[in-house]
Amino acid sequence: MGLMLERIHLTVVQAVEQHGSLTAAAKQLCVTQSALSHTMRKLEDHLGTPIWLREGRSLRLTQAGQYLLNLANRVLPQLNYAESKLHQMAKGERGTLRIGMECHPCYQWLLKVVSPFLEAWPDVDVDVKQKFQFGGVGALLSYDIDLLVTPDPFYKTGLCFDAVFDYEQVLVVPNNHTMATREYIEAEDLRDQVLLTYPVTPDRLDIYTQFLNPAGVVPKRHKTSETTDIMLQMVASGRGVAALPRWLAEEYCTKLPLALLRLGQGGVDKQIYLGTRENDNNVEYLRAFIELARSY
Repeated sequence: MGLMLERIHLTVVQAVEQHGSLTAAAKQLCVTQSALSHTMRKLEDHLGTPIWLREGRSLRLTQAGQYLLNLANRVLPQLNYAESKLHQMAKGERGTLRIGMECHPCYQWLLKVVSPFLEAWPDVDVDVKQKFQFGGVGALLSYDIDLLVTPDPFYKTGLCFDAVFDYEQVLVVPNNHTMATREYIEAEDLRDQVLLTYPVTPDRLDIYTQFLNPAGVVPKRHKTSETTDIMLQMVASGRGVAALPRWLAEEYCTKLPLALLRLGQGGVDKQIYLGTRENDNNVEYLRAFIELARSY
């Protein structure tokens, strides 16, 4: 039987890409450089194609090498996940629920769900990620996370999305603003306004996709803020207006001089979804988290 493609080969390709050289990869993997070079040379001989081309002192992946790197980025997280899961089973532990966030304002909502969940499941930890290499759906499919919180489900084979929370997107203005006494605004009203949003591309923001774009309106300026607190302090001090979920904006209205207006006469209604992998549907604590989320 000839040489088989093994996990070590994928690990080496990924390590060289991350650390820049065979020497650095060998150090990271706690093996000698000669042993690592020998392992990869045997694989190249078996495949009949080089994995790297030398350019001076650096290595550049060939087409075959790039294919192996893509494979490593997909497969290694799944293997690591499987190993940790099996170790947990062997010890009778439940492990960690890894939650991915694709919804900036949902963070405050999530905290309300996490607290009673941790109380109900003392042997399950929670970890929250907000940055993904390949987006939230990619992170689910590659086993980097177990559950995705998103207002924009992306239906794909092998994934499930449960709607757990309805909300309305509203415009937040200072309470001395000329529009503050109105019930709702039209898209045209934002043409001369400074719009404050989270640092997300406009094609992922409801205020653009569901309200401004259909009317062909662009606000005077678009500024971003990482945190809800700073964004609404800016609004309260007359530096701009913001679009947020009504439930979140209402929490700040008790502390800051703000007014909330509907986006259009009919308003913009949204839902928060929890995305999971279909083959995790029988994971008890995962289903329990989704059921708990529905009650908040």
